[in-house]
Order: sequence, then structure tokens, then C-alpha cells
Amino acid sequence: MDLSIIILIVALILFGVLAFKQLSALILAPLVSIFVILCFRLPVLETLLNSFMPAAADYVSKYFLTFFVGALFGAIYQFTGAAESIARTISRVSHDKFVAPVIMVITGLLTFGGVSGFVVFFVIYPIALQMFKKANLTRMLIPAAISAGCWTWSMTAPGSPSIQNKIAMTNLGTSATAAFVPSLIASIVEFILIFVWLEYRARYFTKKGRLFNDPTLKTQLTADELKESEAKDLPNFVISIIPIALILILFNGFKWTVEGAVFAGVAAATILMFKRIKGGVKEWVNVFNKGAADSGVAILNTAIVVGFGGVVQNTEGFTNLIAKVQSMNISPLVFVAIAVAICAGACGSASGGMGVAFNALKDTFVSMGVAPEYIHRVGAIAAGTLDTLPHQGAQITLLGICKLTHKEAYFDIAVTQILIPVITLFVFIPLASMGL
Repeated sequence: MDLSIIILIVALILFGVLAFKQLSALILAPLVSIFVILCFRLPVLETLLNSFMPAAADYVSKYFLTFFVGALFGAIYQFTGAAESIARTISRVSHDKFVAPVIMVITGLLTFGGVSGFVVFFVIYPIALQMFKKANLTRMLIPAAISAGCWTWSMTAPGSPSIQNKIAMTNLGTSATAAFVPSLIASIVEFILIFVWLEYRARYFTKKGRLFNDPTLKTQLTADELKESEAKDLPNFVISIIPIALILILFNGFKWTVEGAVFAGVAAATILMFKRIKGGVKEWVNVFNKGAADSGVAILNTAIVVGFGGVVQNTEGFTNLIAKVQSMNISPLVFVAIAVAICAGACGSASGGMGVAFNALKDTFVSMGVAPEYIHRVGAIAAGTLDTLPHQGAQITLLGICKLTHKEAYFDIAVTQILIPVITLFVFIPLASMGL
């Protein structure tokens, strides 16, 4: 194998190992970038200034507003109890059946409606914990159930106001509903497969005697952690759903930008649920401050990883790797899928990896003669595959919230968020090849 490609592979492994050790992306990305720079004998400072920083800055410039309004919307739904209201209503409708898949449905609907995935983690976990306790199901499935809804069909389905759709739309000039028919079919297949898998695993663990109270788990929850929270005065379900519906209508029906549609959702949620925040304007300012701070952290962590990608894409190894993949005599859409998946895996981020891939290869993708709508959807789906390798920050965060280890919970995360999305690609690509 080409030495330059080996260097990149080593860099990716180093990136993954250090991320797994929970080293901050703000340190990790520049550190591994310098490793790559030194291995390729490039000028350190010049490369950081002319490759690393421009890539990171360009990502912030393009997508800051998307992160910002999304974080504001998420903060409102967290602190007003609107997200919890939706979750509890759906759980009641399910009559405590299909608990793990229902959690996936709840998180998916919230995410598809514009609520930040990281906000969903914190809101849904206490609800999921009580639902699993009541159904006497193992806690090991909670992380997969929560994150599968956040990072799969809700992010890549046509019409989703997700950052993946935004990146593809910005680079290709496509719409959020690009390749609607094959995208819809693929999303339905993905949803069904995840639903079936989670229910199968719940029954499997129950049959094996792995129940809620499992002494084999490394961390045992305390009585306080297991205590059900007191009944809250939550917003009405209909009121809670109106801002989400407004976002989707404006975004898809009236073709508003992601930023414009979500901002309208922020305004609607603020008006409809103003009295839900005790303390009036002063406390609402605190809610907005929290959302703004969250958006800054989220986009900076992602952009800094894109900066690493900016360094990588300017190396001989990246050029050689892409050339080797192109020489495999594979279809253009498979090439797009592989390229985006590799970048997402390297970054440990779907949006970060997709940003890197489209920055480096957009012209290559377009030149292959494939309709931009198909490139859009394949890129969005592929970004949500290898991004979920063990070093992904989102999964590390969620496992910490759930007090579970990779050994205990990662297998089902990998199946629902790597294997099944890959299967989804194999559903979409043939449909796209048929011209649907």
C-alpha cells in the first residue's frame, strides 16, 4: 500500500483513539493535523494558517446560523417542557408496548422537527429510563434507542431541516426533498429495520434474563437516579407540536431557508409558551443565552474537525486515496458513498465529514454525470454511517449520560447507526440507478 495512504490511516486511527479517550476536539484536531503535516513534511504554521483555519472558518461562515437557531429552538423546548410533553404523550399512546422502538420514534420526531440531538439526549433519557424500568427491559438498549432516532432517518429523510440536508443544498443547489421517491422508500426501510431490531433485541435480552436490574453492568444506578420525577405541569401536546409543524411547513411547503423556518419556529414557540418560563423576560433571556452558548460549542467542535479535514485534503495521501477508490471501477454513487463515509469516519461527525467531503470533492462528484439530487441524498445517508465509530463525541456523551460503557451498549448502536444505514444505501442506490 502507498505510504502516503498508510500515514492517513494512522492519523485516522490516532484521531479515533484520542477521541475515545475523551480528548477535546479543540485540542485533538490541531494535534492530529500537526502529526499529518509533519509526516508529509509540510510547513507547520503555513499549513495551519492556509489550510486548517480557512476550512474551519468556511464551515462556521456557512452554517453558524443553522446551528444558532437550532440551538435556540432546542433550549426553548427543553426549558418549557415542550419536548417532554411530546415524549410523554407518545409513550402513553403506545400503552407501554414496543418501548425501545417507541423511544426511537420520539427522538426521531423531535429531531426531524428541528430540536437539537444533544438537547434530545438530556430530555429523553429520564423518560426512557422510567419506561424501561416499568417494562423491565435492560438499560443496555437505551443509548441505541435514543440515538437511532436522532442520527438516522430523521437527519437524512427528504424534508428534514437537518445540517446534512443544508450542506448538500448549499453545495449542489438542490432542495431538501431531493430525490424524493427513492429517499422516502429508503427512509421507510431504515425506520422499519431499526424498529424491528430494537424490538428483537429487547425480547432477546428479556429471554436471556437480562432485565432492568442487571448486576453485571459496571455502573449501578442509585435510588435517587431511579426515582421517578414528580408530575410536571407540561404544555399541551397540541401547543407543543405547532412550532414544529410550522417549521416543516415553511421549510418544505413555502421553501424557506432552514434558518428562516427554524427562526419562525423559535418565535412561535416563544409566543405560545411564554408563560411556561417563570420570571418573565429575564428568565427568557437566560434560556436564549443557554441556547446561544450551546450553538457556539457545537459549531466550534465541528468546525475544528473540518479544519483537520482541510489539512488532510491537501496532502498527497488524500489525492492517492481518492484516485485508488476511483480506480475500483465502481458506480459514481457508490464512490460518493465511500468518499463521504470515510470522511465522516475520520471526523467522527456526520456534518463535519460531509463538509470535508463536499469541500474537497464536490466538483469531482458533479463531473461524474450523476444528477445532483442523487448525490445529495447518497451523501446525506453515507455521512450517517462511519461517523458512529466508537470515537464519535455524541455517542461518548450519551453513554456517559446513560452510565453505560461501550462494551455494554455499543453493539446495538453500531447495528442501528452503521450497519442499517449502510443497508439503506444499498436500497437507495439501485432505486436511484433506475431513475426513480
